[in-house]
Amino acid sequence: MSENRLRVDIWSDIACPWCYIGKRRFEAALELVDFSTQVDVHWHAYQLDPSLPEHYEGTEHEYLSTVKSMDPEQVTAMLAHVTGQAAAEGLAYDFDAVQPANSFSALRLLEYAKRHGAGDEIKEALLEAHFVRGANTGDHDTLAALAAQVGLDRQAAAAVLADGSYADEVNADINQARQLGISGVPFFVLQGKYGISGAQPAQAFAEALRTVHAEL
Repeated sequence: MSENRLRVDIWSDIACPWCYIGKRRFEAALELVDFSTQVDVHWHAYQLDPSLPEHYEGTEHEYLSTVKSMDPEQVTAMLAHVTGQAAAEGLAYDFDAVQPANSFSALRLLEYAKRHGAGDEIKEALLEAHFVRGANTGDHDTLAALAAQVGLDRQAAAAVLADGSYADEVNADINQARQLGISGVPFFVLQGKYGISGAQPAQAFAEALRTVHAEL
């Protein structure tokens, strides 16, 4: 990597609604700077709820109100707020269709895709499948189909999912987040030293990018 390139490490979970919103806002920020081609994005795994089963038999509302013991009215208001924030970024969230599922297999698939030059593509496909289409992102067949959708070999992806490959890499990302003190996602680290927490407005991301780029 040449010294004038700007590295951005992003920790996120494909089951995190603010992570998709943050992705869109960061992408919008890249459109606001004149050095976007010099920015290298590296995706890292994070799990909001490692205790989730591969597939939870219920809606997102039921999961939050029952498993997470949140007030049902509060959950309704929160999901409506997030849906509105997503819509402002061009994302059509459908929480009635969302299938809560453990994201570990999806994160393993992301790691596999990164090794084959399709990390950005599978990250987008996983988030869209989970929040917009209501796909079961804990299901291996669903994940293999998404891999094929972005040009990866479906059978190879299915084999990776079946044999537990890349679990160590996912756990390493999660452990690194813990060491960095990251307790929520999305979390952005610019050039290994500037941390930005949450789905900030595009202008805020752009300002941070310009500041760090000027120091290269």
